[in-house]
Amino acid sequence: MITYDQIFEKNRQWVANNQASNANFLEHLAADQKPDYLYIGCSDSRVTAEELMGVAPGEVFVHRNIANMVINIDLNAMSVIEYAVAHLGVKHIVVCGHYGCGGVKAAMQAKDLGIMNPWLRNIRDVYRLHHTELDKIEDTTLRYDRLVELNVQEQCVNVIKTAVLQQMYLKNGYPTVHGWVFDLKTGLLKDLKLDFEHILHDIQEIYNLSDQPMYAEGNSPAQEIGQLAKTDAQR
Repeated sequence: MITYDQIFEKNRQWVANNQASNANFLEHLAADQKPDYLYIGCSDSRVTAEELMGVAPGEVFVHRNIANMVINIDLNAMSVIEYAVAHLGVKHIVVCGHYGCGGVKAAMQAKDLGIMNPWLRNIRDVYRLHHTELDKIEDTTLRYDRLVELNVQEQCVNVIKTAVLQQMYLKNGYPTVHGWVFDLKTGLLKDLKLDFEHILHDIQEIYNLSDQPMYAEGNSPAQEIGQLAKTDAQR
């Protein structure tokens, strides 16, 4: 385990190594960020966004909390999404969970966890929504793994419910929302391949927060955006 004082030496080595491979490293680091990705992940110390994605500083905007939750009254998460979508113009939003998540396991324990209770109850709500499927899985580890996947799916839905996502997607055709799971045993990312447009259509009737429908039935996003641009030009 690294000591406190060693952290600063590691930092100096990090700077030296990056400058050795790229003379403009610090100049690029100090420039305005223009990431294409917003990553919403778990606070688990083993799951670091930049490393598992293989990206450099400035390429991904990161928000992390216990069990990668997107809760509509969490001003931290909502502010991150608003800033990333409306001001940074990210093209992809990733919700990334991981197998063996302590938050998911803790949520399913019959135990008082104090101030964590209301936070973890949101994971219990995911279980309640999918209990028919989950209760059929006899192996406890496999059941938790599936709950990790379903929790990612539901948090992606929560992102899609936000006004800024709906409005910017209608305007630009992005960002799109993706669900991933990181496998600590293999080190590999798993794309859950969520059908973003289907989910968007499915929840639109209740959760639509844009001034008009996402896009007309039968139209693709590109067709709808093109039609909106044509309409604006005629005004």
